[in-house]
Amino acid sequence: MQIEFRGSPRPTLGVEWEFALVDRTSRDLVNGADALIERALPRLPHPERLHRELLRNTIELVTGVCDTVGEAIDDLRTSLSAVVPAADELGMDLFGAGTHPFARWSAQQLTAGHRYEELINRTQWWGRQMLIWGVHVHVGLPEKQRVLPVMSALLNQYPHLQALSASSPVWAGTDTGYASNRALMFQQLPTAGLPFQFQTWAEFEAFAEDQLVTGVIEELTEIRWDIRPAPRHGTLENRVCDGVSTIAELSALVALMHCLVVDLDTRLAQGERLSVLPPWHVQENKWRAARYGLDAIIILDADNRERLMTDDLHDLLERLTPVARSLGCEDELRAVADIPRRGASYQRQRAVAAAHEGDLVAVVDSVVRELRTGL
Repeated sequence: MQIEFRGSPRPTLGVEWEFALVDRTSRDLVNGADALIERALPRLPHPERLHRELLRNTIELVTGVCDTVGEAIDDLRTSLSAVVPAADELGMDLFGAGTHPFARWSAQQLTAGHRYEELINRTQWWGRQMLIWGVHVHVGLPEKQRVLPVMSALLNQYPHLQALSASSPVWAGTDTGYASNRALMFQQLPTAGLPFQFQTWAEFEAFAEDQLVTGVIEELTEIRWDIRPAPRHGTLENRVCDGVSTIAELSALVALMHCLVVDLDTRLAQGERLSVLPPWHVQENKWRAARYGLDAIIILDADNRERLMTDDLHDLLERLTPVARSLGCEDELRAVADIPRRGASYQRQRAVAAAHEGDLVAVVDSVVRELRTGL
């Protein structure tokens, strides 16, 4: 089969930011998406930028097609300025993390629609467990033949993105010992997890045809890889990051993802052969980042060299600084280094729990407060 990739003539940017909805008093999840969307839509200058998701405890804010990180963040701020007051009126708050620390999956309601019903019908227990939220970032690429080599090379920085955004240490009332439980939960779905490292677009087309013919998927969007091509948009979509609770961290992570893709595509277009990790190292790096977060020691190359992720991050940010300057996001990229200094979300959540004798309501309060403070 042939899959058209609508290439973007410039490195455009699009961001999707998922939020759980929590009750103002109990701090448990609330199935209030329909009521919130109904109240917020009339206030939004662009109503199409507020979406429903699989469960009725979730909303998603999306940007339009943007050229800079600043433009994308301003777009999201505009949407939040309508959605947050609407949530206030309904006694709800927006919660930006990879998982909720104590909610019960059995109490959650499915959003109406064939796509969601079929997903749950097929995946059953694992599908119903998906109380997870993330951030997705699209970056426009000009040529389909460069999409998959860039995607494979981008997997080298998978652990950096996972560790920096990790925000899901507690599940069903128990500290899992992982920085990102979301990362390992999501890959239980049959088409989710790490992508195959195809080198050519024809290989991807053959794979997609096999998936469609055998009934694994009904449409391409059901390929739910952590990083995937988005042919209809002409982008590479990065879905690695856990949910994010602050505007400052979001803008830093978006800048990092934007710079990484543009850097790789530019080098590939200039004839450079991009470094690609063996898939077994990619898989191990994902697990290490999910387990240890910012303390992960990651595998750097096929020669098995290893390094503390935060040490490698310092050099990566230095290397990407000229790219960030050209994209107008140098300040945002520099702010990536603030995350380890301040502590990633998983670390902050654990610190709050420890300071409140394990009270997970206090953890939800702290995550909600971080978003409000940033606004």
